[in-house]
Amino acid sequence: MAWWCWARAAGPRAHRLTVLLEPRRGFRRARPRTEEPPPAAAAEPPAAEARPAPPRRSLCPPPPARAGRPPARRLVRPLLFAVGFTGTAFGAAAIWQYEALKARVQTYFEGARADWLDRIRPQKRGDFRKQVNSWWNNLTEGQRTVTGIIAANVFVFCLWRLPGMRRIMFTYFTSDPSSRALCSPMLLSTFSHFSLFHMAANMYVLWSFSSSIVSLLGCEQFIAVYLSAGVVSTFVSYVAKMATGKFEPSLGASGAIMTVLAAVCTKMPEAKLAIIFLPMFTFTAGSALKAIIAFDTAGLALGWRFFDHAAHLGGALFGMWYVTYGHELIWKNREPLVKAWHEMRTKNTGKGGGRSN
Repeated sequence: MAWWCWARAAGPRAHRLTVLLEPRRGFRRARPRTEEPPPAAAAEPPAAEARPAPPRRSLCPPPPARAGRPPARRLVRPLLFAVGFTGTAFGAAAIWQYEALKARVQTYFEGARADWLDRIRPQKRGDFRKQVNSWWNNLTEGQRTVTGIIAANVFVFCLWRLPGMRRIMFTYFTSDPSSRALCSPMLLSTFSHFSLFHMAANMYVLWSFSSSIVSLLGCEQFIAVYLSAGVVSTFVSYVAKMATGKFEPSLGASGAIMTVLAAVCTKMPEAKLAIIFLPMFTFTAGSALKAIIAFDTAGLALGWRFFDHAAHLGGALFGMWYVTYGHELIWKNREPLVKAWHEMRTKNTGKGGGRSN
């Protein structure tokens, strides 16, 4: 009480000191503020409906607000999409391989003639196109195959930088079982990166293992495996999020790249690997795969949320399963499909020839 009496006797500055001291001491109610509350405060949901926001991950954009927990039946459509897309991808890859082999045979002599003309034709020095062609021809088949995938990831990364595209990117290029879109993000999120470091790391690993995986599977089969791995790993992530109730957007090619890594390490477990920043330390591919699986298993069990550990595990297990059993079960049984496609092409070619005559 003595502090309050002294403040009132202190002259023109007494009112300011009284306001500061009274709420702390509890002698009288504080004066109501005249400022209007911000509009966002009035629109806040009740405390009972509010859900604590998950910690922001540096590799992901801040998640939009989600209302409620989705029912488990929302996993039916993603499951059907994963099965259907995987079958379609391998079927298209088989037809693509058939067409590529057919075109390669038909253009063999034309290619030989073009090479002969290039040798006798005067070479242009300093031509940018020649330099690009020389760089392209020096790449391995695997590096040429993943160049398109890397270009697609860079393009989608640039779309994240456009403010007007944020709503579309959140809806279709991030995967979350509580989101409005369920199936298309399972594939599109595989090409989506919000962080430059995240994209650079994933693309470096993909580039490093591209020659090994393409020499192991071939270009067409690799594309089918890579796209299917992205969808399958995302579905595993959906299942884990529904089981734990932790809903937040995921994006990135890590699940598909884990499939590539696991496939190579399973087929060549004695191959020597090294970390880019520590090239003096080498380890076998089999040991690296075991360490990665152990890390992601611990992350999933302990609830670490910096990476999507469920998607990593799903991709790794899919890669191990495919090179062990899936190749025999899926790819080596493509002959009926290719035969049916060949008969359809032959029939259409014969009909076309009849009309032209």
